[in-house]
Amino acid sequence: MPLFRHCLVLDTAEVSQFDFPTHDGEDRSTMSPAPARASVVTLADLPGRPCPIAATLELVGERWSLLVIRELSLGSHRFSDIVTGTGAPRDRIAARLRTLVEADIVERRQYQSGPDRFEYHLTEAGDALLPALGALLAWGRTYAVAPDDPDLDRHLTMRRSSTKETA
Repeated sequence: MPLFRHCLVLDTAEVSQFDFPTHDGEDRSTMSPAPARASVVTLADLPGRPCPIAATLELVGERWSLLVIRELSLGSHRFSDIVTGTGAPRDRIAARLRTLVEADIVERRQYQSGPDRFEYHLTEAGDALLPALGALLAWGRTYAVAPDDPDLDRHLTMRRSSTKETA
């Protein structure tokens, strides 16, 4: 089966891997079930050229969201550690964490009561974003940071978090 079987082809224009029809009319009832999903974005509701990239960016395409995911993957699970690691204002991180929890990309786990305190952990959907962050890291080292930057090697290597951790 060709890679671009589901691509929309107009005239003889060159087809990109990102040209998707939003509804192909194919009966998907016999296909294997999809993996556990984060919040779902309806492609038809997106502006411009709707595709899975646009849908992903709708959920995690904001700078602080990706940096929160980075911090969680590096083992920072408490709010204050996430704020410190991202350098973002506390209110901005609180808002991003709420959005990521609502999208099922991050989960909250209570670790103390009286007062209630929570840690944040990546879900299966959050873990699935780590290869994309690894690609951003590699691209950034090559194209976004000067090769002689004295802080180039200070970053920590991405590590896969475990969705099986206990609180």
